[in-house]
Amino acid sequence: MIRLRFNFGDQYSGDRVNRADANPSIVFFFDVDNTLLDNDRVAEDLKRYLTNEVGEASAGRYWEIFEQLRSELGYADYLGALQRYRVERPRELKFLAVSHFMINYPFATRLFPESLDAVQYARRLGRAVILSDGDVVFQPRKVDRSGLHEIFEGHVLIYIHKELELDDVEARYPAAHYVMVDDKARILAAMKKHWGARVTTVFPRQGHYALDAALAAQYRQPDITLKQIGELRKYSLEQILAAAEK
Repeated sequence: MIRLRFNFGDQYSGDRVNRADANPSIVFFFDVDNTLLDNDRVAEDLKRYLTNEVGEASAGRYWEIFEQLRSELGYADYLGALQRYRVERPRELKFLAVSHFMINYPFATRLFPESLDAVQYARRLGRAVILSDGDVVFQPRKVDRSGLHEIFEGHVLIYIHKELELDDVEARYPAAHYVMVDDKARILAAMKKHWGARVTTVFPRQGHYALDAALAAQYRQPDITLKQIGELRKYSLEQILAAAEK
């Protein structure tokens, strides 16, 4: 049985304070997909498995539904697409094996090199929290199966669209300054617009969104750009705070 013990922002009460976090007035928010975890490789593994299990035609239809659903929802919903596919083809029982593959995927093997080192470094400078978006089942499962839930000691926030919920984020994790580490320039720009100089935006160039130069150029330049997330450790707290003012 998988136990999810999400604190949902009540970390300031009694013994639940995370003693590893040095300075709660500074909060480091970390995205998950293509920031801490190589979600592009996860998708590649799923594509290969789908094709092997159900054939190219059925796999192709699944990805069509997946993209339609992503356009509707604004985030990737792998299980939702699977359910919608099943409604179309209720007798194609091979897809049950696909759901088993997805739910039991070894996400811990897809964490980026030095991603956990970056998290531990952030915890020496302030408080570290996952701030992600996604569906209500698969995204929490991914956080748990990857080991990130334990590493962050339950400090996990998952929204449908996190950039629209920053007032709630701030209420749950009040701080003098925020640091947002995310592979999407769009998300970082939205947070900069909301918090201004109170947030330092950190852009690891990992994953297909971050490596799309034309896409990134549509938004405000992040305060700090990294080739990979482990480079966060090269920046002192003073440098991170100062970057927000430029």
